[in-house]
Amino acid sequence: MSEGPELYPDDEDNRALEANVHPRDWRNPEPAQRYNLVVIGAGTAGLVTAAGAAGLGARVALIERNWLGGDCLNVGCIPSKVLLRSARAMGDIRKAGELGVRVPPGSQADFAAVMQRMRRIRRRISAMDSAQRFRDLGVDVFFGSARFAGGDRVEVRAGEPHGDRSLRFKRAVIATGARPIVPAIPGLSEAGFLTNETVFSLTTLPRRMVVLGAGPIGCELAQAFQRLGSQVTLVEMGSQFLPREDPDAAAILLASLRRDGVDVRLETTLSEVAASPLPRSGSPAGSGDSPDSADADSHGAKRVTLDRGGKSETLTVDEILVGVGRAPNVENLGLAEVGIETDRRGVVVNDRLQTANPRVYAAGDVCLSYKFTHAADFSARTVIQNALFFGRSRASALTIPWCTYSEPEIAHVGLYEREAAAAGFEIDTFVRQLAEVDRAIAEDDEEGFVKIHVKRGTDKIVGATIVARNAGDMISEVSVAMAGKVGLSRLASVIHPYPTQAEAIRQIGDAYRRTRLTPLVARVLRAFLALTR
Repeated sequence: MSEGPELYPDDEDNRALEANVHPRDWRNPEPAQRYNLVVIGAGTAGLVTAAGAAGLGARVALIERNWLGGDCLNVGCIPSKVLLRSARAMGDIRKAGELGVRVPPGSQADFAAVMQRMRRIRRRISAMDSAQRFRDLGVDVFFGSARFAGGDRVEVRAGEPHGDRSLRFKRAVIATGARPIVPAIPGLSEAGFLTNETVFSLTTLPRRMVVLGAGPIGCELAQAFQRLGSQVTLVEMGSQFLPREDPDAAAILLASLRRDGVDVRLETTLSEVAASPLPRSGSPAGSGDSPDSADADSHGAKRVTLDRGGKSETLTVDEILVGVGRAPNVENLGLAEVGIETDRRGVVVNDRLQTANPRVYAAGDVCLSYKFTHAADFSARTVIQNALFFGRSRASALTIPWCTYSEPEIAHVGLYEREAAAAGFEIDTFVRQLAEVDRAIAEDDEEGFVKIHVKRGTDKIVGATIVARNAGDMISEVSVAMAGKVGLSRLASVIHPYPTQAEAIRQIGDAYRRTRLTPLVARVLRAFLALTR
């Protein structure tokens, strides 16, 4: 069978991870005569689909060419949030003096220990995504490359000793995810670079790092590495940080990163990379491929050329982290041969996540515009209903929030003001600054806000942005209100513990209620109260 990708470093935690998500001694099972569902790809969307369908009694096959758990477990959500937790601790230490807490000067992060903790936690969580667990759930787990070989068949190319296998299906699901986009920059591949797929294999802190792209991945990791001790230059070709986000929210994060010491370059392009003759400061290498333990320290420093406004500047750095977007994994699946269409966003699906081939569905990053783990999870639930039970569940009906886990965090759900304006959709916007919220003042977390949009003339919530230390947790209250059709006025009547930062949401509800007190209503109330004195 296929041996799977290499993990670096070769330590106890990574070996235990491998034993869960791509065990070397795994033997692919003999295929069933026919499956209710064949799932291609074992990231979040594939795992949720396989586990959910099997739990309902379906006969399920799950095919994965690399690691069970996909990006989220191995090179995405889990390792990044562990890293961010350590970086947050360093940020708190540097801010401690403002809170009256004295810490030893020169406190530093132990980067090797930070990464060891990451590997230990990743190993622990990987048990939930393990091949053994899914076999125990009744799923036939196959490691190998999948390709459609007819209207009702998928071939699994697993190599020796099993060779190829042919799986017949009634329905199939494509859940192959996405991968980092690598820009065509002269010299980049030759000099070596990191992506989210390789950065978590580092064991030594890069002293100087360029992060290319100010999207969520770039912003989170730029802040984390800066706080852990790197000197980070963040390069963004656009004029705004997090170009999708509310400009007010992006501006707050930009200021926060600059306070941390990140050298932010907006409207700047990285035009060329060259290997530097200068000695490197030391860090395990990255490239577009998985690192190999034999040459993990072989890459030297690099010279990068930055262009802005017709002027060029050359920097010497130890690592380049590329975070400019993601491309769907649609190659070598035989999709065209079975009538499945693709475009630049991935597999083309209808609102029920069905492809042009009615037997085949897709879920997760390979087909969704919103490439988030939670979106993949709930798209999988939609697929289970529609593929197995002739359901009519619609992806467009999902309320999907998201969050950039920087400090402060930026969370959003629903429409932005610009989207409402472009659609000719009239809204009223209510804002509560955290500088007006007691808990935020007490914790010195005043930089941020809660912004909620309602349909004009009503209390129907159509969108919200929250900038706060725990915005990702706070946005769920608004998401529940939107999904449950609970209006902003109703939120004002929900008792929130005092003091909490989430109280800002209730206070916005109060602000909305005050707009209902028109001059006419106020006169009527005054007259009534005067009569009843």
